[in-house]
Amino acid sequence: MKPWVCSQESRAAVMKIAVIGQSLFGQEVYKELRREGHTIVGVFTIPDNDGKADPLAVEAEKDGVPVFKFPRWRVKGQAIAEVVSQYTATGAELNVLPFCSQFIPMEVINHPTHGSIIYHPSLLPRHRGASAINWTLIHGDKKGGFTVFWADDGLDTGPILLQRECDVEPDDTVNSIYKRFLFPEGVKGTVEAVRLITEGKAPRITQPQEGATYECIQKKANSKIDWNQTAEALHNWIRGNDKVPGAWAEVDGKNVTFYGSTLVGNGAAAKGQTLEIPGATQPGVVTKAGLMLFGNDGKALLVKNLQFEDGKMIPASQYFSAGKTSAVELSEEEKALAEQMRVVWQSILSNVSQVQDSTDFFKSGAASMDVVRLVEEVKLLSSNCQLQNEDIYMNATFQEFIQMCVRKIRGEDDEEELVVDYVEMDVNKMTVKMPHQLFIDGEFVDASGGKTYKSINPTTGTTLCDVALAQISDVDRAVAAAKEAFESGEWGKMNPRDRGRLIYKLADLMEQHQEELATIESLDSGAVYTLALKTHIGMSIQTFRYFAGWCDKIEGSTIPINQARPNRNISFTRKEPIGVCAIVIPWNYPLMMLAWKTAACLAAGNTVVLKPAQVTPLTALKFAELAARAGFPKGVINILPGSGALVGQRMSDHPDIRKLGFTGSTEIGKHIMKSCAVSNVKKVSLELGGKSPLIIFADCDMDKAVRMGMSSVFFNKGENCIAAGRLFVEDAIHDQFVKKVMEEVRKMKIGDPLDRATDHGPQNHKAHLDKLVEFCQSGVKEGARLLCGGKQLERPGFFFEPTVFTDVQDQMFIAKEESFGPIMIISKFNTGEVDEVLQRANNTEYGLASGVFTKDISKALYVSERLNAGTVFVNTYNKTDVAAPFGGFKQSGFGKDLGKEALNEYLKTKTVTIEY
Repeated sequence: MKPWVCSQESRAAVMKIAVIGQSLFGQEVYKELRREGHTIVGVFTIPDNDGKADPLAVEAEKDGVPVFKFPRWRVKGQAIAEVVSQYTATGAELNVLPFCSQFIPMEVINHPTHGSIIYHPSLLPRHRGASAINWTLIHGDKKGGFTVFWADDGLDTGPILLQRECDVEPDDTVNSIYKRFLFPEGVKGTVEAVRLITEGKAPRITQPQEGATYECIQKKANSKIDWNQTAEALHNWIRGNDKVPGAWAEVDGKNVTFYGSTLVGNGAAAKGQTLEIPGATQPGVVTKAGLMLFGNDGKALLVKNLQFEDGKMIPASQYFSAGKTSAVELSEEEKALAEQMRVVWQSILSNVSQVQDSTDFFKSGAASMDVVRLVEEVKLLSSNCQLQNEDIYMNATFQEFIQMCVRKIRGEDDEEELVVDYVEMDVNKMTVKMPHQLFIDGEFVDASGGKTYKSINPTTGTTLCDVALAQISDVDRAVAAAKEAFESGEWGKMNPRDRGRLIYKLADLMEQHQEELATIESLDSGAVYTLALKTHIGMSIQTFRYFAGWCDKIEGSTIPINQARPNRNISFTRKEPIGVCAIVIPWNYPLMMLAWKTAACLAAGNTVVLKPAQVTPLTALKFAELAARAGFPKGVINILPGSGALVGQRMSDHPDIRKLGFTGSTEIGKHIMKSCAVSNVKKVSLELGGKSPLIIFADCDMDKAVRMGMSSVFFNKGENCIAAGRLFVEDAIHDQFVKKVMEEVRKMKIGDPLDRATDHGPQNHKAHLDKLVEFCQSGVKEGARLLCGGKQLERPGFFFEPTVFTDVQDQMFIAKEESFGPIMIISKFNTGEVDEVLQRANNTEYGLASGVFTKDISKALYVSERLNAGTVFVNTYNKTDVAAPFGGFKQSGFGKDLGKEALNEYLKTKTVTIEY
């Protein structure tokens, strides 16, 4: 049978197209139209600027497509006959105007068989005119988007062919909404519109008159700030003019332009130096975070950067200290690098005879595209000098630029200070500082709409603090930041050894803060402090150190392949990071579960969007703070407290997330797996529920079996994924074992987890406590023998008595289902019936862990080989290590945490074959 192939007849019809426009947007539309098979008969663009061709022209000339660079198409309202003649000679059947700043005469618009279509960056009929994106933001529109319409003789009034909309985020700028949606989706939409035309399916929908608006072109002259407005209106005005033309006002007798605005609420607690601003309802405040400004409603906004009339841009936080940084002395090697960078400047500033230390990049004619080029050129010269576009604007002279580059290379650059709104508590003989906002793109920010929820202390049942509650739009912002960091940021270009060095630094910072982290973990999850310090935090630190060491040891392999002679082929594999990864973690070991997944993910070179359990978000947010202080680039790590139904679901569905790692219940794991498959076939790893069997033979070391049996059930209050969900005890020692267990249970001290003498703290949250009570009631109802516990303690908080059941039969609910609490389930098995007890132990849909106690090494090996679980403990329990892979079988999930194998969960394998 012949393989299916796409015939020429099955493809959509192709056309002769004239592309009229300019810019990178026009370039991308042109490239995509060619990929679709269309013939581009001519590209009509703007003349060269200072000898530099427009990107659209550069691309077309490279392909040998005719390029026309008319300075104008008409004079005094009349089309220039020679220009129209050159155009008509191309024989275009359709004009596509992806971005065009020239006035095109109707003789050209109406000439092709199919007419002309135009891309416009607004939802027409709203915001007709040349500054549509600016006005979308200035008006505070909640929805933005673009329109592809049929050109007519009006200004953006032609019939609509296609529209696409997007949410406008509260802090969007012209640049951010353009990069996130209007550019990438606009290119796709324009090409789709052409496809509809070729298929004869393109609609012509008359624009409604209702809601139509036309605004003027935004220029510097009309972008002055009117301070007699609300904070939100001021914010919209500033962001709507950011970066071009720039909203400005008079400050200290000078015109100052404001960039990077965010809304911050009432700003009442702002600490800093006041700054008088003429016309403002109250003085601004220069803070560590930036310049706090106030509307006439008393609410506040924060501006990050300021630009003066001479073009110099500074962080707003440095308004009163700008220019006070002392110059650094350059080494001979740094001087050589500076001269190489001078050559780069000279190549960009072709109209400057010689670049001096005082040469100003922008006053010498550089534009935004030149900024992009300079950033990329510097990266090629020095991998340790990763610049952002704003670095160029803030260091416009060559001397300032070199000083900034050298500081970055030395690691001495003045990092933007991390602003954290802490909740502070004096507890456990220390002051703990707990971040409580979302962490997105390197900043702590409020959730969309300012939504919050209360985090509860399980020891008292009272509120610890209000925590930001992430919304779907916050997930989208975090994913966009992670994608940007992976594809275009410093992280994606960092060499593996430097990546490892950064992870080591993070582990060191975690160790420096380990007492604070353990205290927060105890407050938020109820973990006993001594256990939190050793295990929750201690193993987290070990995990990051372990995976830091793997960063520069990830490698592929060379493969001999057998091809027809002469055999001059080489094939090899590359292990590459996946991209943006989502991680969803549970509430039983909040920081440790974060570490188990995030450390491997980062070591592999990915970026992360992580949702902590809604009931235990605080150590994850403290971790975010430490990661920022360790120097992780913006967007690499993003932390979003929120509900699984909203945040977790959006992560599962998001098209830009390529991997999702989840630890939690089997039920939710199944749902996630389905969503990941339906959305974009994400790679998934799941660590799910367990009902781990522990088999205790009569020939065991009794004291050790009792001690480790207690640990297997009651460790971390039973909130342990590998807890022994059922103990099978050989009948010859059953009664003795139970007696010794009861003696140990009676010794357990239940109380405040911060008390060093406490053995057993509160359960994690009220809903879980209630489920444990119901679980025990079910056991009693079915006839199991309750020896102790089974109920909540009569005291504040979520305390549950350690519980022991015996005479548990295989068919009982408590024998089959996981309690996830301090409940020991003991069943008896007949002496010598090894295969029978193995059959009973394996008769479960779970397969996370298991254990066996015996002095007979042959029996131990026999049993461990036949237990169907991802981990088998022999004469021990709960002994996990960062180097040993961990994961389950059956409905306990798939994929591994820890060990070298965990890296494979966050890598993809590419095969490269070369003939030479």
